[in-house]
Amino acid sequence: MEGLDTLTRSLAQRTPEQLAALLTRHAEPLARRPAPTELRGLASALWSYETLHHLVLHLDHPRLQVLAATARISQERAARDTHGPTAPAPGADYQSLMAHRLSFAQLATAPVPPEDVFTALDATGHARTAAEAALRALYDDGLAAPAEDGSVVVPPRAPQLLAAHDLGPFLAHAPELLPDDTADPAKPAAPIPATSLHDESQAAAATLAATVDRLLASLATQPAALRKAGGLAVREIKRLAKAAGASEPHTRLLLDLALAADLIALTRTPAGITALPTGAYDDWLLLPPGRRLAPVLAAWSALWAIPTHTPFGETPTALVRGHDRHAPALRHALLAALAAVPPGAGAPLPPLPHTPSPGPESAPHTDAALRGLLGAADWHRPLAVSRQPTAEERAAHTLHEAAYLGLVAHGTLTPLGRALLADPRSLDEPLADLLPPLLEQAHFQADLTAVVPGRPAAALAGLLASAADRESEGHAVTWRFTPASVRRALDAGHSADTLLDDLTRASTTGTLPQPLRYLVQDAARAHGRMRVLPAACCIRSDDESLVKELAAHRALHALGLRAIAPTVLVSGSGPAATLEALRAAGYAPALESDTGATTVERLPAHRTKAPAPTRDPHAPLTLARRLLGLSQEVQGSVETSGTR
Repeated sequence: MEGLDTLTRSLAQRTPEQLAALLTRHAEPLARRPAPTELRGLASALWSYETLHHLVLHLDHPRLQVLAATARISQERAARDTHGPTAPAPGADYQSLMAHRLSFAQLATAPVPPEDVFTALDATGHARTAAEAALRALYDDGLAAPAEDGSVVVPPRAPQLLAAHDLGPFLAHAPELLPDDTADPAKPAAPIPATSLHDESQAAAATLAATVDRLLASLATQPAALRKAGGLAVREIKRLAKAAGASEPHTRLLLDLALAADLIALTRTPAGITALPTGAYDDWLLLPPGRRLAPVLAAWSALWAIPTHTPFGETPTALVRGHDRHAPALRHALLAALAAVPPGAGAPLPPLPHTPSPGPESAPHTDAALRGLLGAADWHRPLAVSRQPTAEERAAHTLHEAAYLGLVAHGTLTPLGRALLADPRSLDEPLADLLPPLLEQAHFQADLTAVVPGRPAAALAGLLASAADRESEGHAVTWRFTPASVRRALDAGHSADTLLDDLTRASTTGTLPQPLRYLVQDAARAHGRMRVLPAACCIRSDDESLVKELAAHRALHALGLRAIAPTVLVSGSGPAATLEALRAAGYAPALESDTGATTVERLPAHRTKAPAPTRDPHAPLTLARRLLGLSQEVQGSVETSGTR
């Protein structure tokens, strides 16, 4: 256990801020284990096989080469210095065989001088500088520890974990993405893109923000039921895709991102498991557009799945716990490789499998560009890119997801993509530059439309949605007022005066067109001329001729209407069915309670609790201080004395 002692001493020499940074970088694998109560427990967690298996996926080529070379030399030295047990006797039991297989000699490691590692890697000049930097990065991440004599100690499981991987020669820098040499020199160069990276990212972000809004609003109105086998049924995905105005693959992507961002959660009901928004969704609605998208994009960078990619033989679904631990590293590698591509020099997106390519002549060029990109990405995350099955297929879907999210355009990273690559937790500022503030007012026009030239605020969108139908969406959002839409607002509790007052306050001119005022007033005069009583049920109206008309209406024959008074009809159906039938026949009834008061009809708003509270951003520093034996008071006195 000498290696753990060395790592523990190395951790003890760090400042609370340095230790907190390590805890933050490794938060995901460490969260799968009990929280450490001492530094040795943290060292043991860092060097456990499960944590190492996760962390090595996120190592670039130099760090992985240095770790693998050190582990190999360390194990060879330990094997020479340690005598293992003799071979088990013939007919030995299972316990004896396992004891020999997992003998200390096979797991033993020995300290390695750094010079031996650099010599084994043939690292000289710039390569030597890169190898030294990689070794320091391994120290910072706790994947190696310096002994007192300057030698390097690595985890005992590292040799077993990395022995099967042939990493090739040591490369100090990522390979460049070279242009396709097979292209016809007589062929004209690709045209310069008509839009900038900023414009492409801005358009994608605006579309994404509106799509997420509609998707979550649909879930709030009607929660989605999951299958007994897990995941959403195809019919639910189709319903949500239609409501969100997105394709089914993109709907699956946004559902998984909303779940990872704690905007929706899965809850158990008597009818089964359903997906619906959490209480955080209401707070999310009050945020500006940029801050709404920030947690969604940050969730994509860490998602253990490629939602738009469905392996052969599987049914496309959503809201299933991801198990693809290579997906985050693959995303980082692809974005890091594209970050080196200058604007205007990028290749188009590769075609997705089972979809027609842009043209037969472009297919070889596209395939070569994708292979070149994977070659460059492999340097950034060697164990998560080309060494995984269906690498090209997974990479193509990942690139299309990045383009849909506004992170990639014209074959390179957008400013938003570079911000995500640098730090997924610091997206508020770049998103604020892409998405303008929400608009609080609309332009009301004489053709009974209301136009919002941008993104409407939640209050404005709610008001217009209650009294009008959304007609179009793009850079501007248009709603149209109709007799049926105004009646919907009256059903929800508005009167003509309150509705006109609210719309007037929302008008950019402070006035409303005369046709809109007439429409609201006419709908209000017709609204409530008949009343539906919750009995089983009764229809009453002061207009005796209207009551006779209803009783004789052929379309209402299924209700079994019969007059019990000149102003009262009895229906054989319940209030809900009677209201639906009357409205389908073109009438405008209102629901009345047993006290005679008009009942307000509202769409249901479903919410559930998030599965867990949001992680405290100060928790890593608090844990670091506790592991180092520093209380808050002691740390405060140290900081005060340091400023004197």
